Amino acid sequence: MPQTLRQVTLVAAVASVVMFTNLGGPRLWDRDEPRNAECAAEMQARGDWVTPVMNAELRTHKPVLLYWLIMTAYSAFGVNEFSARFWSAVLAVGTSLCTYVIGRRLFDDRVGTWAGIIIATVLMFDVAGRAATPDSPLIFFSTLAITLYVLGTFPGGEVSDSRLHESRRFFLGWRSAAAMYGVMGIAMLAKGPVGLVLPTAVIGMFLLVTRLPTVDVEPSQRARWFKLKRAASCFAPRHFLRTCWSMRPLSALGISLAVALPWYIWVGIRTDGEFLRGFFLEHNLGRATYAMEGHNGSILFYPVAILAGFFPWSVFAVPVILDTIRHGKENTKWTNGYIFAACWVGVYVGLFSFAKTKLPSYVTPCYPALALVTGCFVDRWTRSALATSRHWFRAAFGITSLVGVVFLVGVPIAAHRFLPGDEWLGVIGLIPLIAGVVALVHSERNQPRRAAYVFAGAAVLFTTLLFGGAARRVDRHQHNEVLLEAIAARGANVNVASYGLLEPSWIFYGERPIDELIVKDVCIPNPTWIDKDGKWLPKPSLSVDDLLKRPEDCLIITSDHYLPFLRDEMPDGYEVLAEAPYFMRKGKLLLVGKANPERLANDSRENEPKIRR
Repeated sequence: MPQTLRQVTLVAAVASVVMFTNLGGPRLWDRDEPRNAECAAEMQARGDWVTPVMNAELRTHKPVLLYWLIMTAYSAFGVNEFSARFWSAVLAVGTSLCTYVIGRRLFDDRVGTWAGIIIATVLMFDVAGRAATPDSPLIFFSTLAITLYVLGTFPGGEVSDSRLHESRRFFLGWRSAAAMYGVMGIAMLAKGPVGLVLPTAVIGMFLLVTRLPTVDVEPSQRARWFKLKRAASCFAPRHFLRTCWSMRPLSALGISLAVALPWYIWVGIRTDGEFLRGFFLEHNLGRATYAMEGHNGSILFYPVAILAGFFPWSVFAVPVILDTIRHGKENTKWTNGYIFAACWVGVYVGLFSFAKTKLPSYVTPCYPALALVTGCFVDRWTRSALATSRHWFRAAFGITSLVGVVFLVGVPIAAHRFLPGDEWLGVIGLIPLIAGVVALVHSERNQPRRAAYVFAGAAVLFTTLLFGGAARRVDRHQHNEVLLEAIAARGANVNVASYGLLEPSWIFYGERPIDELIVKDVCIPNPTWIDKDGKWLPKPSLSVDDLLKRPEDCLIITSDHYLPFLRDEMPDGYEVLAEAPYFMRKGKLLLVGKANPERLANDSRENEPKIRR
């Protein structure tokens, strides 16, 4: 088997094991997964491939690509958890392979292999790859667009230091640029304008930094001159405008919009502009200008989030940063690769740090770049080509073992409170604990290759067991099916509402819409839009009195916290019919209704709805 094929197979195999192991085992996790899965299910049931609808209401949170993908998986595998997550896992494997390709072209095949394995075994990327959310499609198509740029501008094969500056084309030819911007158009269907703006900004920043005028400078002064020139000229108006124009901005807009704009126009017409207003003004501009749903943070939010999300490989963060800075200053065949990766990370972390709403998932599209520089570090470490103090490796492996100890101690304590009976999950902490010790021993014996292999194997095992095994055990403690089965037993002709809280999983697994009631003097549900005879109109607010005036049987899901408020608004004759623990939260979930309603559903038992699973 040729070496390249072996490397591709290895990266694909590692990514597939991590992503697909027990992928459909755990139920969908509130809140994003069931929202997206239910939206696709309702669109499929309506026969509508244009308008996102969830809980019979217009869903303006995200564009349509993820729903299309899930709908195709539903058609092939049925409506279930595996189908909802299938394409996220497939595209995560694709991102790992793209990372390999980029690493192979910017550096060499060894770096590419390490980078592909690293990206497949970091926590936050695995969360995206195993979840029914638009993050994995966005990461894949953004990375694919950057892959096309790298393949079109960086030469294959060995490049001597003397040909470094002449070896790279400034920008793509028209056909390659069209393909790249077309892929960005698909990314715009995954999560909006960021699919075009941020990958383009990464490439533009790299070009601004590296494509500088050349002058005759004494060799002794060359390094210093380049530093000053980059600092002074990078953002000079003339240089900036020339660089932007050379990237074919009109083609970028025309091609990407040709891919994405037809759907945006179509959904705008179908919803009288309400989807466009909600998506662009609220979920794009709004998230940038104020912290939505309490998701805020300081300028240190993303560096800290990356340290956690890139674990276990983030234990090498400090030596990797120092190594990247060192090689970014040098003039070798890998210099441009380091600069490109640094621009990739800098654009995402920098721009999202200015946004008011902050979530760890926002910067996951730059994780392939982090994997690339980490792959360079690990590759040179295994070849004993690093000028790095052993103290950094001792610290890294010590932190790895310390995380294992914290896992061993902390998980049983948390499980005793929230997951009784599964305190044993703490034993997964033995993996980083043992791996840190064994890798340290090999490192001290000057056996870096063995140390790296031990660490990589532990990363694969740890992430696979964590997401493929422990997640299923945690899921066993979700008991909302108790309420859903009680609702299903009342028949199809029953009005179901929630009071004070509404989890999307109740809608997905109950296979019926749930109205959200007003809680007087406490909270008012967010305004939503519903389809009335082909027109999208504001959904009227629904109070407890409004619900009880309906002739059908009425059931209300609430919690013990909101039960006193609900009792103040309800007449006699209503009582708690079922209860279940509120998963990972304080208190209980309650189902309130009449014990012996005067009017029950007339549907026969065989026509009664059954909850999914």
